[in-house]
Amino acid sequence: MTIRRTRFIAAIAVIAGAVSLLAGCAGDVPMESAENSNDPACADVIVRLPATVAELDKRTTNAQATGAWGDPAGVLLYCGIEPTGPTTQECVNVNGVDWIVDDTRAPLYRFEAYGREPGLQVVVDSEKASGTAAVLDLSAVVKQLPQMRQCTSVNDTFELGPDAG
Repeated sequence: MTIRRTRFIAAIAVIAGAVSLLAGCAGDVPMESAENSNDPACADVIVRLPATVAELDKRTTNAQATGAWGDPAGVLLYCGIEPTGPTTQECVNVNGVDWIVDDTRAPLYRFEAYGREPGLQVVVDSEKASGTAAVLDLSAVVKQLPQMRQCTSVNDTFELGPDAG
């Protein structure tokens, strides 16, 4: 084999390798891992993520303990966030999972699985997906995380007797 042919074959191999690397990364959704994304409980969640959420198809991400659905992504999931402590934010229960609802950045809505450790949050672009559908579709996998606290309401925090007034 001549030197010229050897260089040609080597160049083709390098180009083919670069193309396959780019093709493999082209579909990844760029995300950042949460602080505690290496918690083994997050792995239990991530391996169980559904193929569709809020009627959007699952995509690959470039960060540990994350999930994304839609093209462009309309639902993002992060496991390993620092859990929120007691809060006065709206908290709702959906299929046995308590969710804190943060609408301060609407149309982006943040749903945090309240009382779960490690913490988990889902960010939904309401122009691309339903937040209600997203938390419904993700409730089963979120139950993999241990629940340490539950939502309460004002009625739960006071015992009112017949003489209360």
